[in-house]
Amino acid sequence: MKKTIIISAAIVVAATMLPVSVMKFKSYDRTVDVKGLCEREVKADKAIWPISFKVGGNDLATVLAQTDRNSAEILSFLKEGGIDESCISISTPEISDKYANEYGNNDRVFRYLLTGVITVCTSDVDAVLELQGRQHELLKKGITLVNNNWEHKVQFNFEALNDIKPEMIEEATANALKAAEKFAKDSGSSIGKIKTATQGTFSIEDRDSYTPNIKKVRVVTYITYYLKK
Repeated sequence: MKKTIIISAAIVVAATMLPVSVMKFKSYDRTVDVKGLCEREVKADKAIWPISFKVGGNDLATVLAQTDRNSAEILSFLKEGGIDESCISISTPEISDKYANEYGNNDRVFRYLLTGVITVCTSDVDAVLELQGRQHELLKKGITLVNNNWEHKVQFNFEALNDIKPEMIEEATANALKAAEKFAKDSGSSIGKIKTATQGTFSIEDRDSYTPNIKKVRVVTYITYYLKK
């Protein structure tokens, strides 16, 4: 009989504590999902600029000689503009012979058409921008430049992402916390500990199509906070 009474008392105590336990569990089960955004505009720190030109003629030796002269003029133009020689590379010219091309169109003005490419790869982005604005100087010297935005497109890159990553993640996390605190205040709660946190992928894009040398860096953090009463 005594044993039965003890068991019954234990059941009563457990039943009394159960709502408290459930309430405590439910309070910890309340969460809010927020996103924190951080964006920055930065200057590109590397430029890759392919300068393409064409030479046409009916005598191959003459075409090759003109190609050498054009290359020399472009090299001089670049060096005078502050580009170090170590940042300049010259590709092997591509030569098209309309008589040797079985499927080509033989009504071209010249038999031979040569395409030369001189590429600048430098961290001196400002020098590249300045020289791009002076390309007409090459045109005045009889050099036919090819402005192909697909095959020979100038590239501006930002490679110092690791230098700004920590600050941007910190700012994005702080913005996420502000959003969570606003939600908690509006719902009559307070922010608890972090349940989960995920750092989004960094993206680097041109700010706009007119200034590809200015980049927009963006990151979003995804954080889940517990809510407390």
